Amino acid sequence: MAILRTDPAGAQSPPSAGAPRERLVVVGNGMASLRFLERLTEGSPGRYDVTVVGAEPVAAYNRVLLSSLLGGEVDEAACEFRGLDWYAEHGIRLITGAPVTAIDRENGLAIVGEAHVLPFDKLVLAVGSTPIRLPKPGMELPGVITFRDLADVAAIRKAAVEHARAVVIGGGLLGLEAAVGLSRLGVDTTLLHVMDRLMERQLDHAAANLVKRAMEARGVKVLLRADTAAVEGDGRVERLRLADGTVLPADLVVMSVGVRPSVTLAREAGLAVARGITVDDRMTTSDPRIFALGECAEHRGQIYGLVEPAYEQADTLARHLADEAASYVGTALSTSLKVSGLPVFSAGVVDTPEGAEAVVLSDPGAGLYRKLLVAEGRLIGAVFVGDVGEQALCKRLIRSGEPVGDDLDDIMFGRPAPQALAA
Repeated sequence: MAILRTDPAGAQSPPSAGAPRERLVVVGNGMASLRFLERLTEGSPGRYDVTVVGAEPVAAYNRVLLSSLLGGEVDEAACEFRGLDWYAEHGIRLITGAPVTAIDRENGLAIVGEAHVLPFDKLVLAVGSTPIRLPKPGMELPGVITFRDLADVAAIRKAAVEHARAVVIGGGLLGLEAAVGLSRLGVDTTLLHVMDRLMERQLDHAAANLVKRAMEARGVKVLLRADTAAVEGDGRVERLRLADGTVLPADLVVMSVGVRPSVTLAREAGLAVARGITVDDRMTTSDPRIFALGECAEHRGQIYGLVEPAYEQADTLARHLADEAASYVGTALSTSLKVSGLPVFSAGVVDTPEGAEAVVLSDPGAGLYRKLLVAEGRLIGAVFVGDVGEQALCKRLIRSGEPVGDDLDDIMFGRPAPQALAA
C-alpha cells in the first residue's frame, strides 16, 4: 500500500483493496500518538485506513531528549523515533506541519488547515498540551521563550549567544532541564522557583536540597521563593523584576511553569471538556466515535503530564480498537530521571502523612538520600537521590499495596550480591 506524505492541499488516499476499511484519523503526532500507532499496527495490522496529522513540521520525536539537544549532548537525529519509511511500511498516511482546525462531528470530517477535509469513522485526539505563560507584564517581549518543542530549542539556542544572561522561570523538571542545558552552552543562568523547594511534587526538602546543590555545581544559580513580577526591556528582554524588588539582568527568559491540556478543538466540536478532554476507561470521549489520550485527556478527574501514563493509555486504546477487552484504571505516578547527572527517583507520597512512618538514610556529603514512607505495614512512598537501584521493587510494592515485610531492609540498603548470599 502506497503512502503519501504531503501538505494538506495534496493529501491523497492510498489505493484500497478488498472490503472498505474503517477510516481512522489521529490528530497529533507526538510520543503518545506514535505509541498508539505502534500498538495498533501490532494488534490490528491493516484493519484501519489510518491518517495521522501533526501540527509540527516533523514526525514524532523524543521530547525527553530536548534538554540534551539544547545542551549539545545529542543532535536532532538522536531524537527521532521512526523514519518516514516506517509509516509507509505500515500503510499510515502522515501529514505534518498542518494542524487540524475543526472537527465536524455530524458529517464525520476533520478539517485540516483552512479547507482540506479528512473523512473519518473513528478519530483519536492526541493533541497534547500548551505551555503556560505567566500573566505578568512583559511576557510578550521578544526573548521570552517557552521550552516545549524543537522550535523552542532552536529559538533558545539562537538567543543563547556568547555572554548572554538567561533566567529560567520554573523549578519543575522541564525548568531544571532547560537551566542545565543553557549552562552547558556556557550561558550565565539563573533558575527561579516560586516555591520553597525544587520539584516540590516529587521531592521532599532533603532530596530537593541535594538537587539544588547539583544544579549549583553545574553553574546554575537557584533562587527559591522567587515570585516574578514583570519582564522589562525596550523592544526586547533586558531584565526581570521580582515581587520583592530584586532586578535580574536578562537577555533571555525561558518560561517553564507548567502546561495546559489542549482542549480548544474538542470544546469547539461540542465534546465534554473539564480541565482536559473527558474520557472513560476505554479512552472514549462523550462521542463514541472519538477518543483522546495523553496530556490532553482527563480520566477520572486526573490529568497526567508524564510519558508513562500516556503510553498506558495508548496501549489501552489500541487494544480496544482491536476489539480486545481493555480498560485504563489510572497510573500510580513515579518519576525516574537524572537531574544535572544526579539520579533521582520518586513514587507515591513524598511528604510524611499523619500516621505514617518515615525511614531515612542520608549522606549529604556523598549526595545520597533515601526515604521510605510506610503506613500499616505497606510502602506508600519513596524518594531516592544518588542511588536508585531498588526503584523497580519500590514501584511494585507501592502499586500492589502488598505488605512490605522483609523487603524494607533490601530497599533501604540494597539487596545482597549473589556471591555474598552464597558465602
